[in-house]
Amino acid sequence: MWLLLGVLSAIFIVIVALNSNSKNGLSDTITAFKENSLYQKAIDHANKNPEVIQTIGKISPVDKLAILEGNSSYSNNNKSVDLSIRVNGDIKNGKLEIHADRNGSDWNYKKIFIRTKNPHKEIIVINKP
Repeated sequence: MWLLLGVLSAIFIVIVALNSNSKNGLSDTITAFKENSLYQKAIDHANKNPEVIQTIGKISPVDKLAILEGNSSYSNNNKSVDLSIRVNGDIKNGKLEIHADRNGSDWNYKKIFIRTKNPHKEIIVINKP
C-alpha cells in the first residue's frame, strides 16, 4: 500500500513539474489531452509536406505521454492554443509546434512547424498571417 501511494505521488509530482511552463498549468494540459483532433489533423498536414517526410519521415500518431511532456497554453476562453509536443518520425524525432484558433468545433491552424535537432532545422508546414 505504501509503495502504491509513493508511486502515485511521484507520478503526480512529475506531471505537475512537467506542466509548470504552462500559463494555466495542469488545466491546459488536461484540455490538450482531450483534443485528439487538434494534434492529429496537424500531423496529417505535416505528413503531406515533402520536407517533413524527407527530414524526419512519416510521423506516427501522438501518444498521450507526449501531451503530458509537452507545453500547452490556451487563451481567449479556450478558443486559441499554442501547443508544443514531441513527435516520432520514421527517420528521427522532433517537436511539433501548433498555433491555432477554434471556430466552433474545428481548429483553424495559423502556424504549424516541426523543429529538429542535429541538425537544427525548422520546417514550416502552415504559416498564415
